[in-house]
Amino acid sequence: MSLDYTIKKNLEDFHLISDDRRKELELLCNLILEKEGKTNLIFICTHNSRRSILTQIWAQIAADYYGLRNITCYSGGTESTAFYPSAIEALKQQGLLVQKISEGTNPIYGIKFSNSKSPILCFSKKYDNFFNPKTNFIAIMTCDQAEQNCPLIPNANHRISIKYEDPKIADGTSFEKEKYLQRSSQICREMLRRLIIQK
Repeated sequence: MSLDYTIKKNLEDFHLISDDRRKELELLCNLILEKEGKTNLIFICTHNSRRSILTQIWAQIAADYYGLRNITCYSGGTESTAFYPSAIEALKQQGLLVQKISEGTNPIYGIKFSNSKSPILCFSKKYDNFFNPKTNFIAIMTCDQAEQNCPLIPNANHRISIKYEDPKIADGTSFEKEKYLQRSSQICREMLRRLIIQK
């Protein structure tokens, strides 16, 4: 599967997004529209190992697809673990090039989506890691636990929720790869839907 095919397929699947979900996505779009100049988005989930990193990647790809150069996407958690292998495999299946840049228990990965753009650097980290902006950002909570554990995100301009079911529920099962691909596709589709309003 190529990245072009993945984007085309998910653009065609906008009808799968419910009306309630569209309202959540449009809230984020409206917040971006209200800001002038550069917009930083930090997607936050407890372990920063699956949903928040996938959302960071697809939001950045969607911004590039629509030519929105003022948007930069980041991710973080309430603790750091490691980018989960099945999430990485889902991205590869969808046409992204993934290269491990460092070794260890929490490797850094480069996610290449364009021959003319630098790769997206991804690794698990806390939301206040030095790699992430400390001011002028919108915090997007992608899971219930992060929302509960982070009642306050210092210096965030706004804080909203766009939650995703954790594909971790399928870990160790025969449908693990399918579940991760399903979740990554949903996130791709919804990030494309969120940004199309600004095109």
